[in-house]
Amino acid sequence: MSDAARTLTGPTVPVLSIRPSKGFLSLKLRDVWEYRELLYFLVWRDIKVRYKQTVLGAAWAVIQPFMTMVVFSVFFGRLAKVPSDGVPYPVFAFAALLPWQLFAFALTESSNSLVGSQNLITKVYFPRLVIPLSSVLAGLVDFAISFLVLLSLMLYYGIKPTAAVACLPLFVLLALATALSVGLWLSALNVKYRDVRYTIPFLTQFWLFVTPVAYPSSMIPQRWRALYGLNPMAGVVEGFRWALLGKSGGPGLLLWVSVAAVLTLLVGGLFYFRRMESTFADIA
Repeated sequence: MSDAARTLTGPTVPVLSIRPSKGFLSLKLRDVWEYRELLYFLVWRDIKVRYKQTVLGAAWAVIQPFMTMVVFSVFFGRLAKVPSDGVPYPVFAFAALLPWQLFAFALTESSNSLVGSQNLITKVYFPRLVIPLSSVLAGLVDFAISFLVLLSLMLYYGIKPTAAVACLPLFVLLALATALSVGLWLSALNVKYRDVRYTIPFLTQFWLFVTPVAYPSSMIPQRWRALYGLNPMAGVVEGFRWALLGKSGGPGLLLWVSVAAVLTLLVGGLFYFRRMESTFADIA
């Protein structure tokens, strides 16, 4: 086009064309960073909704793990005489319930996040990964509140953390990654098959009993420990106890198998979520 013709027709207006992704090649994780402000507001929204119009407010973050710890202490600690690796059983149980409650909350919220945000999905474009990610991060508030209670318990029983406590944020991150990896699969499936949400309470309840929360992983025979580590939360819980309570030894092979399982689930979940993302607005 000549300069004269361009002058007559006016300046060229750039056009942005948004098309669904094809194949399994592009995750476009950079888009999540570009929409980090939206991620922040979604996290803040989830936190406010959680405590809006509640009588006890943030106290629920303490009541749930504390009462579970009391029940475990009575039935598993006193009556069943379950060993606790030389640590007072209330502290032993509460130290495991913290990462578990973080995982269970993040898994449940992220699995239902897309269905709960269907009005937002159908009205505006943004990377859909932001929605389950915000639901996972919102659980950190409850975790931080409950962590103060655990520190009080440790102080009461005279337990001092060792230098291994520096690794604690890594195990918190691993718990979040585990919840996100499973939540990506379930949230994408939940959009298409709405009965998926009914399986989530059963899944978390079953998962609790195959995770060393009420009992130590030392009860698992050595020949089965690598297989047991395929449960990612087994490595998280054992690593959390080791980092905070300073019990002898470390999670070892159990942890590395759990890390490999989390990475496999997370990578697969990201690809599957990205593959299904183009259909969310159509069937939400």
